[in-house]
Amino acid sequence: MPSGVIRNPWACLTALLVLSTTLQAMRENFDGEGHNKKYMNASDSVTFLSKPLGPLHIIIAGAPASGKGTQCELIVEKFGVVHISTGDLLRAQVEEETELGKKADKYMKAGVLVPDDLMINIVLARLAQEDCQTKGWLLDGFPRTGAQAEALQNAGIVATHFVLLDVPDDILVERCVGRRSDPETGKIYHLKFNPPPKDPELQRRLVHRTDDTEEAMWKRIAMYHDNVGAVLPYYQAVSKTFDGQNNRHAIASDIATFLSKPHGPSHISFAGAPASDKGTQCTSQRGMFCERK
Repeated sequence: MPSGVIRNPWACLTALLVLSTTLQAMRENFDGEGHNKKYMNASDSVTFLSKPLGPLHIIIAGAPASGKGTQCELIVEKFGVVHISTGDLLRAQVEEETELGKKADKYMKAGVLVPDDLMINIVLARLAQEDCQTKGWLLDGFPRTGAQAEALQNAGIVATHFVLLDVPDDILVERCVGRRSDPETGKIYHLKFNPPPKDPELQRRLVHRTDDTEEAMWKRIAMYHDNVGAVLPYYQAVSKTFDGQNNRHAIASDIATFLSKPHGPSHISFAGAPASDKGTQCTSQRGMFCERK
């Protein structure tokens, strides 16, 4: 058959109808300058790509008296993640008389540290629960050692963000020595920086921990530096350090900005028909989010 002769006029007609429908849709969705009226524009796409994906998996670290407890409260309030403190977790396991709790109780009653393998299993069991899976989690002061960090990594537990509160050692000592706790409410006050209410009954029951002395504090700080130095390499790509001397709300604002960013490197795919402006969008987003491949 000579070239130029239509082999199947019905197929040709169908193709023309599809093309006509596509062009009509393009006219409806774009204005005269090619701007999309129905979907997001370039500015909207930046907002879309800047949103975090999935639940937050946060680890927060800081020396004793670094303000970690305060920031944990503010993070939970803003992002709704599940706060996991190893101390609270151990007590809950013991109270519920779980198998892990019974094992941990023997060490706690003997006044010795719970072994890493047992502590890791307790943490993993908590992270596997439904609320952590759906809401995300905030690990408070765990992992404390390189061995614990490696165990989490081997178990497939990946942090999206690692928050590190940095406070000079001498300030930590001053904060700690003046610290007082209320055994009934669990609240912690400071005689200088955060004085308790002038309630005689409350002030009578305030407790000064035996390890909140200057000598004990220097030992705890030295141990903390050793431990955090071993943990940080596992989370270098997702970590950020915050000045713990700033106002608590200023710190919380900086942490919230950090936690609101996408988790890790951006992996973005653009799709669109020929002449859909993919190239322009790739160019506009490349400098902000990633390298073009």
